[in-house]
Amino acid sequence: MPPLAITARTATTACGPGLAALSAAVAARRSGLRRNDFSATALETWIGRVDGLESVELPEHLFGWDCRNNRLAWFALQQDGLADKVAALIERYGAARVALIIGTSTSSIGASEEAYARLDGDRFPADLDRPIIHTPHSLGSFLAAATGLRGPCVTVATACSSSAKVFAQAARLIHAGVVDAALVGGVDTLCGSVLFGFNALGLVSSEQCRPFDVARRGLSLGEAGGYAILEREGAGPRLLGYGESSDAHHMSSPHPDGLGARLCMQAAITRAGLAPEQVDYLNLHGTATPINDQIEAGAVARLFGEHLRASSTKAYTGHTLGAAGIVESLLALSTIDSGLLPGTLNCDAPDPACGPQILRENTRAEVRIAMNNSFGFGGNNCSLVFGAEARA
Repeated sequence: MPPLAITARTATTACGPGLAALSAAVAARRSGLRRNDFSATALETWIGRVDGLESVELPEHLFGWDCRNNRLAWFALQQDGLADKVAALIERYGAARVALIIGTSTSSIGASEEAYARLDGDRFPADLDRPIIHTPHSLGSFLAAATGLRGPCVTVATACSSSAKVFAQAARLIHAGVVDAALVGGVDTLCGSVLFGFNALGLVSSEQCRPFDVARRGLSLGEAGGYAILEREGAGPRLLGYGESSDAHHMSSPHPDGLGARLCMQAAITRAGLAPEQVDYLNLHGTATPINDQIEAGAVARLFGEHLRASSTKAYTGHTLGAAGIVESLLALSTIDSGLLPGTLNCDAPDPACGPQILRENTRAEVRIAMNNSFGFGGNNCSLVFGAEARA
């Protein structure tokens, strides 16, 4: 496919607001996880919580969308000059020629939980009786109002692959000539449905997550918001290819042979016009659940040789669900910028079943081609290939 320029990007995670905070945490091998302090009935686990959301205030014209998820969306939008760059996009192309494609897993369900907990008879309490925040499109609707974008506005909700698939949707719209540019991203916040739902599946660890470690017990959940701007031309790294698959093997377990993972990785590499041996770094989905890590690593080992360097970064941020695709894509892109490949935090005793590609320590190397994997429930998978900006 014709490459697309990634001309701006930002992410806000438990490591702090903006890309500099995330890069500093990776460089120092400092996790943003903390013991769960999210609710009065807290599970015994660790979470990646973004500080300060309770005090974030939305502008008056956005009050109708006020909730934790949209506050994080607004807070993240203010980092790294992203809001100004979106305004410049509108000036350059017109608001109707810029798409808004946003991924989320739970949208504003935390507000719906609170509304039901505080029912006034058979009605939501007055402060939460705002229909727009009780829909899956709450986030997309909020961001359209917040940015002034008037192009196609799409909310992608495919679980943990949501904000990776936004890149693919944006590429299709731009290449079809529907729009000239796109703001893509993902936002998901912690809520009871997430914490207790994953715990009911037996997937939540009581300790910090340990991706690809022989003693891994499950995931640590987190929250995050991130964005990127895609254009046909401009300064910055490139989106070279994407691959998507849906193996539909099981609602919450990957295909035992890694079929969906292998198909979407191969499709992304093929669409980019590359061979597997040309990929320098791969940010793995790497949730630290026993089955996911083994199956993903097996699929990677079958497709790539031992030259590949790969790691999971979820022990830094937590598993940010619908925001994982954007956050981890930006972490993959950072390896092209800096040459710093993040080691897998908390992988003290690597599982021998997980292959030689897994990095345990931070490593310096030139990266021209980087990938990201984001795999969701139901075998809904997406892989992305990024490349360095062509040298003059």
